[in-house]
Amino acid sequence: MHVYVGEGTSHEEAEAIASAVATHLGVAVEVFIGDAGEPAANGAPQYPLADEFGPTEREQTLKDEIDDILAGGPEKYKQRLPEQGKRFVRDRLSLWFGDDAEDSQIKFEDGKFAAFDNWHPSSPEVEEADENTRLPGDGLLTGAAEFDGRDVHFMANDFTVKAGSMARLGVEKFLRMQQRALKTGKPVLYLMDSSGGRIDQQTGFFANREGIGKYYYNHSMLSGRVPQICVLYGPCIAGAAYTPVFADFTIMVEGMSAMAIASPRMVKMVTGEEIDMQDLGGPEIHAKYSGSADLIARDEEHARQLVSQLISYLPDKAGEKPPRSTPRPPKYDPAGIDELIPEEPNRPYDVHDLIERIADANSVFEIKAAYGPEIVTAFARIDGRPTGVIANQPIARSGAIFPDAAEKAAQFIWTCDAYEIPLLYLCDTPGFMAGSQVEKDAILEKGKKMIYATSSATVPKQTVVVRKAYGAGIYAMGGPAYDPESVIGLPSGEIGIMGPEAAINAVYARKLASIDDPDERAAMEAQLRAEYREDIDIHRMASEVVVDEIVPPSELRKELVQRFDFYRSVEKSLPNKKHGTVI
Repeated sequence: MHVYVGEGTSHEEAEAIASAVATHLGVAVEVFIGDAGEPAANGAPQYPLADEFGPTEREQTLKDEIDDILAGGPEKYKQRLPEQGKRFVRDRLSLWFGDDAEDSQIKFEDGKFAAFDNWHPSSPEVEEADENTRLPGDGLLTGAAEFDGRDVHFMANDFTVKAGSMARLGVEKFLRMQQRALKTGKPVLYLMDSSGGRIDQQTGFFANREGIGKYYYNHSMLSGRVPQICVLYGPCIAGAAYTPVFADFTIMVEGMSAMAIASPRMVKMVTGEEIDMQDLGGPEIHAKYSGSADLIARDEEHARQLVSQLISYLPDKAGEKPPRSTPRPPKYDPAGIDELIPEEPNRPYDVHDLIERIADANSVFEIKAAYGPEIVTAFARIDGRPTGVIANQPIARSGAIFPDAAEKAAQFIWTCDAYEIPLLYLCDTPGFMAGSQVEKDAILEKGKKMIYATSSATVPKQTVVVRKAYGAGIYAMGGPAYDPESVIGLPSGEIGIMGPEAAINAVYARKLASIDDPDERAAMEAQLRAEYREDIDIHRMASEVVVDEIVPPSELRKELVQRFDFYRSVEKSLPNKKHGTVI
């Protein structure tokens, strides 16, 4: 719109006229002074346009109802939360997604009004909401948010509402969130603080087709489709405890979290055992013995920090490549690798020191550190690219593969493969452990799963024979028969059916026993040991093209960077079948 004003109009007056007319009429305005060919001022409407209307009584009533819902359960339960060291659920969401209402990263919630008619005093059927009837959101919050720049679905239990227990409408909200995640292909955060199903209200949600049992069906469908990450903030009992174990990654909080198939009271009733919740299913139990906890947080802030680190290695969904970061040199100089690795195959060293000379600085993020410590499983970045590292740990029982370690490695390999994260095997193991106890602990069954996961992984794989690779250890650790893109040897490497001591005992025990002179017998043992080690030496393996290359240890990182880069788009396929039968 053009507006013409008199010659005496100043530029300031023209600008004021342009702004006022544009705002009043809701159109763009150009103001011309006299017969000038160019406008002296421009005005654009400011939206939304001002008018006389404000919130109606109806809208204000709705806002008041929402504020009441946001207040959560009975006040006395909120007051108890600090004693338990935890936040009210709304404050917890503020920690995760920002506490400024204008800048909150929560995009929206679903189902705030769940169970509203059952408890709110404004409903005709309800005279007054008390501690037994107040059920905001039916005790469960669901919605969508932005977390560290990533869109995610979230759910969070409200412990002030019936101890975070699950009932019909909360279950409905949970299921909808999962089903929408299947369609969006966005990660899911489960912020769990639930005492389980609401037993006195189980009709309508326990055994139904779309009841609580559907949680775990949906977890199974989401598994490998999108990352599922669960943080436990309290005791999760019975049905509630299956969400954390179904998740790809579970974080427990010290002094706060626990999960078990039944409460201590129920355990005593069924078995007579008296035990407290922490000894039954606290963080130490699940981090060290069951393997159900991937990470342990010191407090709520640390839990968020751990998830922030973890999700940086993961794509939003299957089929996408994980996000690459700016490459960094390693924390420690790769020139120290050869000195780090002892020549004697049974002398220990910490494999973390090796990983820190290969991976980008400050990028190593270990998973299940206390469980099966004979194998280290960790995310790391190599030249900025997320990589899953499976490394034998010589300071933990010489790096022999025990059942828990095999199970941990199998799960980690399986998860990395689901989310397109390349794998690096650092092999230094005498093989699978032998003995009656490990047989009882299912060494064959769990070892089978590790070998199966390695065999079935279709992501790029690189294997480094760091030192000893004896027995079936070389199979589980991505050896030549398991379709790695490369098998690299360091000069300290050895590959054999068994180590020198075991081999000499197996083959030459009678011959050595027949030698009476101790000095002569010791000399013969040393000779046989040297001959055997020469036979399994990495140079012999390279000569027979068992390994692809022997590289100077100081150049190992550079070699891996180049190989992972070259094979980043490798295509592999599995036989046409429904699925295997091992896992």
